[in-house]
Formats: sequence, C-alpha cells, structure tokens
Amino acid sequence: MTISTTIIRPAKPDDTDTIMNLAEAIGMFEEEELEVLGGMLGGYFEGSLGEGHSWIVCEDNGVVGDAYFAPEQYAYGVYNLYFIAVHPKYQGKGYGSAMLNHVEKTLTEKGERLLLVETSGLPNFEMTRKFYHKLGYEEEAKIRDYYKAGDDKIIFRKALVK
Repeated sequence: MTISTTIIRPAKPDDTDTIMNLAEAIGMFEEEELEVLGGMLGGYFEGSLGEGHSWIVCEDNGVVGDAYFAPEQYAYGVYNLYFIAVHPKYQGKGYGSAMLNHVEKTLTEKGERLLLVETSGLPNFEMTRKFYHKLGYEEEAKIRDYYKAGDDKIIFRKALVK
C-alpha cells in the first residue's frame, strides 16, 4: 500500500452495493447478519441512526475496505467499532490498519475516551483478534456462548486519550 494512492473518506449512498459485496466476500457473516448490516447501512444514509454515526471507505483504485463506528448510547466519550472489513484480495497490505488509525484519530480529535470492538471467539476470527492485539487493543471481556452456543463474544478496548 502506498499512502499517496489510498484515500479514506465518508461512505456515500453510491457505495452501498460495493460495501455489501465486500461484506459478503469476506465470508464471515451469515445471511441474516448481512441483512442487518444492510439495514444499518440504509439507516445511516437515511440519517435515522442518530448523531455521531460514521461509515467510511478506503479507496485505492476502487473501494478496498470500509468501517462503521458510532457512539455508545449510555456512556460518555465511548465509541464502538461495529464493522471493519477489507476485501480478501487486499488483506494484509495495511488497509485495515489505515482505516482503524483513521477512526482513532477522528475520535481522539473529538476528545472521545475509549473505542470498543467486539468480535467472535470462533477459530475463523483468530486473524481478526490478532489484528486488534497488533494495533494495541486489549481483550477486556469474554461473554461465553453470546452469539450462539460455542460462539463467545470477545470485547476489545483501547483508550484514546491518555
């Protein structure tokens, strides 16, 4: 990845199909999860999700990744990263790190305190968990059997303001 060709920008309604195709291409979501994601994306573009919600895309001669983050409803200065994905053809090249760094910088500039991330404890999410560890996220909690029997919810945390 060369920084000169990578652009991180707010998502536009025209990006909807690309974002949904990317989410399907990574192969980590069930059909109903993709439907929920599509609903979140639609709500974002309609403006019905509330203040502070942000959906970004990473471009390098086309969209190669995207991320969605929003404030935690009942906590001061806490945001959740609800979604981050890089197309399989572009994984391992720094695009995910660039997007997450962009999210952190955006939130730090706004004076936000924490960024939380949740992911699955299943073996096929091992690379995802390693990604967060590599970028300085601490495993804060595990809720056993959260998503379904045998599928734990792993919550990562990173302090944004020291």
